[in-house]
Amino acid sequence: MTTTTITIQASTRTAGGKGPAGRVRRSGKVPAIVYGPGDKGRAIAVEAKDIKAILHSPLGGNTVVTLNVDGSAQLALLKSFDHDPITRGVVHADFYTVTLDRQITVQVPFILVGKSKGIASEGGMLRQIFRSLAVLTTPDKIPAKIELDITNLGLGESLHVRDLALPAGVTVRLDAGQTIVSIVAPEKDTEVAKEGAPGADAKAAAPAAGGKAAAPAAKDAKAPAAKKK
Repeated sequence: MTTTTITIQASTRTAGGKGPAGRVRRSGKVPAIVYGPGDKGRAIAVEAKDIKAILHSPLGGNTVVTLNVDGSAQLALLKSFDHDPITRGVVHADFYTVTLDRQITVQVPFILVGKSKGIASEGGMLRQIFRSLAVLTTPDKIPAKIELDITNLGLGESLHVRDLALPAGVTVRLDAGQTIVSIVAPEKDTEVAKEGAPGADAKAAAPAAGGKAAAPAAKDAKAPAAKKK
């Protein structure tokens, strides 16, 4: 069960556009938008350090925060953010308002634990279908991660959504029969077989794509005259 451990102080931005947003960034803050059910969106400014605190918390962007905008507090999640490609600093953020009695869909990291016997002793390869899973739950029950033990998974075997041990109040938004991890046989190298395929030499001798073939000899061409002795 999650709790709100981060409180963010925000202020309303009255001017939009690149110019005002740039001035917000130069002041050390991040231009942002807060929106949610019944709220079309409001422009706000938050401290850059607060965004970093969210991203480095155990739940990352799934952390429920208290967003205090001009003295009015509401719960929210960091829905998305943009960063500078050079400095990697956050340049914009979107917050989504939530309530503890309303379910939401979030992406949760999917972590495999243990070493499969199909890999350790049977020569298989791991095929993990999902790195994160979309779950439906209330904001106070968002798990930090979903783990699955694959120790007893053998070669040619798979695990599915129904095999997950989920916390109470958490539902994965996939069919129960959806495969999420498998141990498969290594793929065989077919390049050796291709090298000895019939016609390989003929293809190599063909003109390159776009090249011109040699022109055929003219039918009425005359042989060169013999030299007089």
